[in-house]
Amino acid sequence: MESQVVTTAFLLTLFAGLSTGIGSLISLIAKRTNTNFLSIALGLSAGVMIYVSFMEMLPSSLNMLTETFGEKRANLYTFLALFGGIAFIALIDLLVPKSSNPHEMHGVEEMKRDTQRLRHTGIITALTIGIHNFPEGIATFMTAVNSLEVAIPITVAIAIHNIPEGIAVAVPIYHATGSRKKAFWLSFSSGLAEPIGAIIAYFFLIRFWNPVLDALILAIIAGVMIYISLDELLPSAEKYGKHHLSIIGLVTGMVIMAISLYLFI
Repeated sequence: MESQVVTTAFLLTLFAGLSTGIGSLISLIAKRTNTNFLSIALGLSAGVMIYVSFMEMLPSSLNMLTETFGEKRANLYTFLALFGGIAFIALIDLLVPKSSNPHEMHGVEEMKRDTQRLRHTGIITALTIGIHNFPEGIATFMTAVNSLEVAIPITVAIAIHNIPEGIAVAVPIYHATGSRKKAFWLSFSSGLAEPIGAIIAYFFLIRFWNPVLDALILAIIAGVMIYISLDELLPSAEKYGKHHLSIIGLVTGMVIMAISLYLFI
């Protein structure tokens, strides 16, 4: 595999992971969360992930597996990989307490009202964000290795969805310590789990690379992204803003992804 492709995949994953720092900066500067912007942005991220999962990744996975195993077995393996990816990320959510789960979104002003155990909350949230971001790092890296034109919009979508997670870490740490520097760097560092996921993928997946593994990983990643979209992004978009704003973001994300795929055909 070309070193330039691997380097680009690493850089995209690093960008997606460290975008938690953007959320940290927003939380330390803003007095209130811009709920309309977050609603549209989260809906857009969901639209990108859902569209690319169903219209690009799953069909590609099915086609590659069909060439090796035939249509019936290919459908079975794609089905198992898809729901295996969903089960994997759902299990992570299940094992993380609701109070510390970064998928349970909160606004800046909401977290400022809770002054009890803020330092503990911020540190635990940073750790759990790392746990959640690890499979996202694998997904981003492997998608970039497989198809750069698909990976770029996915990277942007994951980066957008990491912004509220940065807020979730920075706000309690800042209000517990009074240090903007500590709040920013802990929030920024929590995104390092994604490039770590990319490193693990490089050393333990690339070496066994073949068309069947490629196809199965595509389906697993699709499952992970569908779950994140339905369990985190859309509910959060609905919570932050008006219903129609989240839908506008969702459809816009789908249109952007559709145009992106069309231009690279």
